[in-house]
Amino acid sequence: MDAVNALLIPIFDLQLLGLIALGTFAGIYVGAIPGLSVTMAVSILISFTFTWEVYPALALMIGIYMGGVYGGSRTAILLNIPGAPSAIATALDGFPMAQQGKAGEAIGIVTVVSFIGGFIGIFALALFAPSLADFAIRFQPRDYFLLGVLGILLVGSLSGESLVKGIFSGALGIAIGSVGMDPLTFTERFTFEISGLRAGVSFVAVMIGMFGISEGLMQLHTVNTAAVKQTIGRIVPSWAQVRKHLPLGLQTSSIGTVIGALPGTGGDIAALMAYDHAKRVTKNPEVPFGKGAIEGLVAPETANNAAVGGAFIPMLTLGIPGDAVTAIMIGALFIHGLNPGPLLMTSQPDMFWFIVSSLMLANCFMLIFGLTGIRLFVKIVELPRTVLLPVILLLSIVGAYAVNNSLTDVYWMLGFGVFGYFMKLYGYPLGPVILGVILSRLLDDNWRRAIISDQESLWMLLKGTLASPLSLVLFAAVILIFLSKTPLWGLVFRRKTAA
Repeated sequence: MDAVNALLIPIFDLQLLGLIALGTFAGIYVGAIPGLSVTMAVSILISFTFTWEVYPALALMIGIYMGGVYGGSRTAILLNIPGAPSAIATALDGFPMAQQGKAGEAIGIVTVVSFIGGFIGIFALALFAPSLADFAIRFQPRDYFLLGVLGILLVGSLSGESLVKGIFSGALGIAIGSVGMDPLTFTERFTFEISGLRAGVSFVAVMIGMFGISEGLMQLHTVNTAAVKQTIGRIVPSWAQVRKHLPLGLQTSSIGTVIGALPGTGGDIAALMAYDHAKRVTKNPEVPFGKGAIEGLVAPETANNAAVGGAFIPMLTLGIPGDAVTAIMIGALFIHGLNPGPLLMTSQPDMFWFIVSSLMLANCFMLIFGLTGIRLFVKIVELPRTVLLPVILLLSIVGAYAVNNSLTDVYWMLGFGVFGYFMKLYGYPLGPVILGVILSRLLDDNWRRAIISDQESLWMLLKGTLASPLSLVLFAAVILIFLSKTPLWGLVFRRKTAA
């Protein structure tokens, strides 16, 4: 079967087309509910679809994956509760826009740029999969460790005025993510001999508590304030507005594709790096970042949707998952007797092109479904505080409980919600805590691998870092972020500007 026929299979097969549409629609609303992650939905689908043919099973999973990544932006904008970790950066400017009565405009621009980002990622998958996979395989354990550190520093520097508070928050998140049994030595870490802590702390409970409950408690200060009336004018952004932000969207889509192609990273880091890039290249935004800047929506949403196509690159070319969802899809392919990797690309190229076509169709359905129901969605923001706050609490409890069907996660969520409330009061950013919890495993595993591969010597590790161009670039980026927040940096650049 040639590439053209494989591309046309899901277009002219009504069953496959319907499954992709159904999956995308369901994914948008699953992604919008905090706690109901795309990873969970796809993993549950395996148990229902393992008796199906491989094409229908993949079509449904791909639709949910593409729709779910976009869906996380809905509650991030409306309630400041990211439906997924990749939407954390979206909340930084999306929620301020909703507070200004521009929720419809925010969701409209996010939908269109998500479509653009998704298209760029799929285009890269179709044309550059082998070369991008070759670049991704060059990453050593120390590079993944530096990439994780860079992600935490970026969100720490972007979420508040103080880098010290950002670093503290990130370190706290790493400590929380390290609670439980050590995966290498099977010794207890930070459990304090409490058996309930051996399984660790669910990052979903931490995320919902930090963003959902803490936001609800913060809004108690303004419970008698009238709700912001949303201006629902033109939902679809004008071509002039899209064209204005298209250069930034293309740049951040490229970032998302490359980061998504790195095994084990995904859209979380991609969105944060894209947001940082937007802050650096946007000289005179109409609205400051963090106050409702359109660029603050364009950058993370193009990046995290482009990372979807990027995540399939190492999965299909190397048999290595790009993120948690593609790891589950590898399992689904194994169940159906397929072995993802170089042999799949050569022996069954029709599977590769079927996945590319399904992703493209899911991206189109995401645009269609994403631009419908916005007027109903934004009514959430117009609810009185006395109604909205119980809704936030209910969604948070359901989301935390749904992950493991555990009341313990609900208690954790409530506890971290109160803790996050006090962090907000004293100006500590919450984003680095969440990212620290998510990246703690990546940092821990790759730090150990790096140390072991360099004969357990810090000197050898540093020597190897300086000898590798890729490691050197990442190490230099980490150092520059530190220096950029020091008084000396500002003094030097003020002198240059004055000169």
